[in-house]
Amino acid sequence: MIGIVVSRADEASTHIGEQLRAVGEWTAHEDTDRADSDGGGTYYTTEGFELREFDTIHIELGDPAPAFSDPDNLDFIVFVSRHAGETGRLLTAHVTGNFGPAEYGGEDGAFARAAPGAHKAVVAALGEHAPDDYEVGIECTHHGPTDCAIPSMFVELGSGEEQWQDADAARAIAEAVLDLRGVAADYRPDGVAEPRHVVGFGGGHYTPRCHRIVVDTDWAVGHIGADWQLEAMGDPAANRDVIDAAFAASNAELAVVDGEKPDLETVIDDLGYRVVSETWLRTVGERPLAVVDAAEETLSTVAAGLRFGDGSVAADNPTEAWTVVSLPDDLIGAANGMDTDATLAAVVETTIAYETTEGATLPADRALVADSADFVELVDRLVALLATEYESVEQTAEGVVCRDTGFDPGKAETLGVPEGPKFGRLASGEAVTVNGREITPESVESERIERFSVDWPDSYQPAVTAETASDGRLTNGER
Repeated sequence: MIGIVVSRADEASTHIGEQLRAVGEWTAHEDTDRADSDGGGTYYTTEGFELREFDTIHIELGDPAPAFSDPDNLDFIVFVSRHAGETGRLLTAHVTGNFGPAEYGGEDGAFARAAPGAHKAVVAALGEHAPDDYEVGIECTHHGPTDCAIPSMFVELGSGEEQWQDADAARAIAEAVLDLRGVAADYRPDGVAEPRHVVGFGGGHYTPRCHRIVVDTDWAVGHIGADWQLEAMGDPAANRDVIDAAFAASNAELAVVDGEKPDLETVIDDLGYRVVSETWLRTVGERPLAVVDAAEETLSTVAAGLRFGDGSVAADNPTEAWTVVSLPDDLIGAANGMDTDATLAAVVETTIAYETTEGATLPADRALVADSADFVELVDRLVALLATEYESVEQTAEGVVCRDTGFDPGKAETLGVPEGPKFGRLASGEAVTVNGREITPESVESERIERFSVDWPDSYQPAVTAETASDGRLTNGER
């Protein structure tokens, strides 16, 4: 069950509450055991939701969970609220707490339990339902309540009187909240056991980096300590318990830090958490963290250029389920020069993880494969690419040999062909006349041989070469 909190002291909140009841099919109930001002009296239910109204402004409510009919079965609580600021038409969402002094409700250095999965889902839903002239954003952690043991978040309509009375915007929030039916408080993509949460540190109030993570990656964000909140908190070393509490309330083990904050990063590390980059989150995606950790330990780190392929391996003991191979760097480089996309696809689709060079754009050095046959498939695909340019390609015990014939400037010069246009015509296959003598393209051609070494897995050696016809077709691919 999802609890919805409406505050009568907040005109935007009451307006959103009206739109909620107008959008959904609700049943009215009477709670005579609790005062109407404290969530009792008339309350409303619809499938998956219960809506309660309070006289007190949200940030001073404390923990509203006991007001609901079955607080032990609440998945999370949504506070529908106004947003005030100089930000124009804005729909926003955030979790609650205080890194420093509690200027706007709650306790100093305390946090409500975040609902990162619901937060991620509602931001996406706001993007779908928002009126065309409204922006959608997220905010840092910056006010109460902090007593909510059940995961919770605010969903807000801003940023002034005109917007608080905007029926279309209030309805957009109502629809976005109702889209949360069936959503869990924590974010676990299909097949992933551990929550995919990070704590955010640094940046502005509306924290664009964390917004990108929420919207564009397979991760969710819990509490966010913007620069102004961290300044209010003070020295990280003196506030280790506050930083630790932010991780605990976010159900997170990872952090993203915006800007240079070495003292903060030292404390995070000392507490047993890990600082990662936005690139790390995008690269890792939904992959099991045990596999990611083992891959970084076996090869190199994501920061050093490690990237992941489509291959999978059991997360319980990945190092025993994969094989480390040496990538055929020169062969990859040659194929990359012919078709960059196809070359990368060949590596991605046959490996679990691979190292890179040139700013993580070119696979190089080592890779992890689930089976030696995957490495053989990789070489086959690279050979097929080269076969479109060479007259013949063969695989040997040492690697790959490519043969081709082409224009030889040295031969042309020996036959008296002057450098210039006639060189170009010969190279393009056209005969030329020099001093009354016809020079044919065939007379100035030489065989070109390119050799690419391949460190074949011990369990495999090519038995029969794979050759290509002059038109580039593979003529003998069996082994």
